[in-house]
Amino acid sequence: MTAVLDILSKEYGEGAYPGRSSEGLSPEWDPSPFHVLIATILSQRTRDDNTRKASDALFKRFDSVGSIANASVPEISELIKPAGFPKQKGKALIDVCKILIEEYDSTVPSETDELLKLPMVGRKTANCVRSYAFGLQAICVDTHVHRIANIMGMVRTRNPDETEFELMKITPEERWSDINRYIVRHGQTVCVPNRPKCDACSVADMCDSRRE
Repeated sequence: MTAVLDILSKEYGEGAYPGRSSEGLSPEWDPSPFHVLIATILSQRTRDDNTRKASDALFKRFDSVGSIANASVPEISELIKPAGFPKQKGKALIDVCKILIEEYDSTVPSETDELLKLPMVGRKTANCVRSYAFGLQAICVDTHVHRIANIMGMVRTRNPDETEFELMKITPEERWSDINRYIVRHGQTVCVPNRPKCDACSVADMCDSRRE
């Protein structure tokens, strides 16, 4: 994994910019814990460009924990429609912000166990917040990371949680955050689903699928 990350880091530079290109935030929004948490929840089961549209619309009107907590589900749902599942996500965002106010003094926690207590926050979302918002080493396994890690033969796993723990075994901790940053960018541009551009892949010689 380290060799792959070294090559991809030279190819993509900053890679997926923390909290933005990987999770849908536009450049105008700072990658604060609040912004990253909300955008990552919105990113579930949708495309990055849809997340970006929903995040932009939401943050232009409700740009604080308190303002979202005091909004109605219909108000939030209307703004985040591009991200899909607007009622479900809208209610979750309001509930998350209410919990942050009541239990965390309106501050997003950095501990994994505490983040996992929030509605619609699984390991991927928690790790994205830890990595992109707090600068902590964490492996964010989204669809790109899970798919490419298995295609390349780095892991043989059935779900993202298994992938995370297997990647932790084969990657030095100081490179954990690089996995999402570079693998996501690679999955968006070269190792795309269905029609991967293997001839243009800089790490093709390390890929089991390519060798086969």
